Amino acid sequence: MQLENRKRKSWLKEIKEWTVSLGIAMAVALLFQNYVYAQSEVQNVSMQNTLVAGQRLIEDKWSYHFHEPRHGDIVIINGPESDLRLIKRVVGLPGDVIDIQNGQVFLNGEAINEDYVKGQTFAGSIPIPFTVKEGQLFVMGDNREHSFDSRAIGPISRSSIEGKAVFRIWPLPKFGSLSE
Repeated sequence: MQLENRKRKSWLKEIKEWTVSLGIAMAVALLFQNYVYAQSEVQNVSMQNTLVAGQRLIEDKWSYHFHEPRHGDIVIINGPESDLRLIKRVVGLPGDVIDIQNGQVFLNGEAINEDYVKGQTFAGSIPIPFTVKEGQLFVMGDNREHSFDSRAIGPISRSSIEGKAVFRIWPLPKFGSLSE
């Protein structure tokens, strides 16, 4: 009888330990996904040919706590500028002057080389040249003729940047780092 009670207590103790361990692991995983790295899915065509609808990405939510976005970063935007989460490329930082002439983007008076761009770049509804103010970013999709970006909605607040797209995990043939 005593042996049976010990076995039962041992078994209950084992279940408790597993339950606590799994609970802690799930809590850590949820915190990790909410505050460090998350998975995002591309929903539209505005970043073609770099990213296409249906691709899954790893989003780095952590590093922008230590440094500011840089030219060429692909960022996830989740703010009041749009009802949708957007994925765009950073073209202008605070203090930069963005100009668009004959389908070409100029940054601070110099044409920038954008091998990743699909289509021509046209000015939108904001006045060009445009100076990016402190606390803002100027973003554009790589599919310039089919992108809802800063040319239409204006600059993006730095606080609307959720994170940086750093890695493609789906589809498998495209698995790897997102090169600029």
